[in-house]
Amino acid sequence: MIEEQVGFGWISLLRGLLGLIVILAVCYLLSYDRKRIDWKLVGGGLFLQIVFALAVLYVPFIGGLLEGLGKVFVKLMDFTQEGIHFLMGPYATQANGFSFLIHSLPIVIFFSALVSMFYHWGIIQRIVGLFSWVLRKFMPISGAEGLVVSGNIFMGMTESPVLIKNYLPGMNKSEIFLVMVSGMGTIAGSVMGTYIGMLAGADPMSRVLFAKHLLSASVMAAPGAIVVAKMLCPQTEKATDRLSPVEKENKQATVLDAISSGTVTGVKLMTNIAAMLLVFISLVALANYIMDDVIGKYTGLNDWIVEVTHGKSEGLTFQFIVGIVLAPFMWLIGVPTADITTVGSLLGQKTILNEFVAYAQMQEWKDAGVFVYQKSILMSTYILCGFANISSIGILLGGMGVLAPEKRGLITRFGLPAMVGGALVSVLSATIIGMILG
Repeated sequence: MIEEQVGFGWISLLRGLLGLIVILAVCYLLSYDRKRIDWKLVGGGLFLQIVFALAVLYVPFIGGLLEGLGKVFVKLMDFTQEGIHFLMGPYATQANGFSFLIHSLPIVIFFSALVSMFYHWGIIQRIVGLFSWVLRKFMPISGAEGLVVSGNIFMGMTESPVLIKNYLPGMNKSEIFLVMVSGMGTIAGSVMGTYIGMLAGADPMSRVLFAKHLLSASVMAAPGAIVVAKMLCPQTEKATDRLSPVEKENKQATVLDAISSGTVTGVKLMTNIAAMLLVFISLVALANYIMDDVIGKYTGLNDWIVEVTHGKSEGLTFQFIVGIVLAPFMWLIGVPTADITTVGSLLGQKTILNEFVAYAQMQEWKDAGVFVYQKSILMSTYILCGFANISSIGILLGGMGVLAPEKRGLITRFGLPAMVGGALVSVLSATIIGMILG
C-alpha cells in the first residue's frame, strides 16, 4: 500500500521553483520566436496548474471529489472483471498472481465503449465545453484551441482533433502546434483504467490513490500544454477567437451503435498496446543482453555499477543508461536525490519506448522496493502520464494528416518538437506537484 506524504517544506518549494525556471528556460531556448512569447498567458496557465495542485492536496472538497471519481473508475474496472470471469473462467482469478494481459488490458475495451456511449449522449461534450470555458477565462486562446485541449483530457490524441476538424484547415501554425502538443501531453480516458491496474494491482486503496492522481495529472496537463506550446511556438498570426461548435458528423444513430463502435475501437487499441508492449519489452531485453551479459560482464562494468549504486542497478542496462543521462534534470525538477536515476530511467523509457513500458517498469520497481521515497512514486505517476514518445509521432501525423491534408507539411515538421513539448508538459505537472507535496 502506498500512502500519501503531504507537507510543506522550504527546500521542496525552492527546488520546485528551480525546476519551473529550468522548464521555462528550456521552452524559451527552444522557442521559434522568443520575442513574441505571451508571458501573461504563461502566467495564467501556471496559476491554473498551481491552484489546482494546491486544491487536490490541501482542499478536502476537491481532494474528496477526485477520490470519489477515482472510486468510480475503480468500480468500473471491477465491472470489467465480471466480463473477464465469464470469458476466462478460473483463469481470470488473481490468486496465482496479476496478469497484465488478462486483468488489465481488457479494461481498455470496456472504457472505450463507455467513452463512446457518453459521447453519444452528449455528456463528454458538456464537460469539455466547461473546461474550455475555464481555460479561455485565464488564457487568450481561440475557441477551437480551448475545445481540443479540453477534449484531450478525456479523449485520445487522434480522437480529440475530430471535435474541430472543420477548423483545422484554417488554423495557423501556433494553433496546429498546440493541438499536437496537447495530444502528446495528455492521455485518453480509455487507457486510464489500464494505468490504474498496472500501478496498483488488486489493492483497492492503492487503486483509488493512483486514480486520483492520474485524474489530477490529466486535468493539470490541459493548461500546461497551452503554456508549453505557446512558448515553443508563440502566436504570431491572427487567431479566430470564437468557440467552435462540437462536431456532430458521423455520430452513431443509436446508443447500441455507439457502444459497438467503441468496443471495436477498444479491441484495436488493446491489440495495438499488447503488440507494442511485446515488441518493445523484447527489444529492451535484447539490448540489455548485449550491454549487460556481453559488454558489462567482460569489461567489469557490471560489478562497478552494482557497487556504486549500492545494488539498485544490476549492471550496464538500457534502464541504467537513460537514468544516468536524465538524472541531473530529475534533480533540478525536485525529485528526491536518492531516486533521480530511477525516475530519470522511467522518463527515458517512456520517451524512447512508450508510457505502458514505463508504467510496467515503475510497477515492478515499486513492488521490489527500488524507490526510496513515496514522493518519487507520485511524481513518476505525473511524469509518465502522457503520450509523448517516438512511436506516437507517427500515430499523430497519420491521424491529423487525414483530418487536415492541407496542413500535412506543417504537421510533419512539428512532429518531433510536439513530442518534446508533450514530455515537458508532463514534467511541468510533476514539478508543481512535487514542489507543494513536501
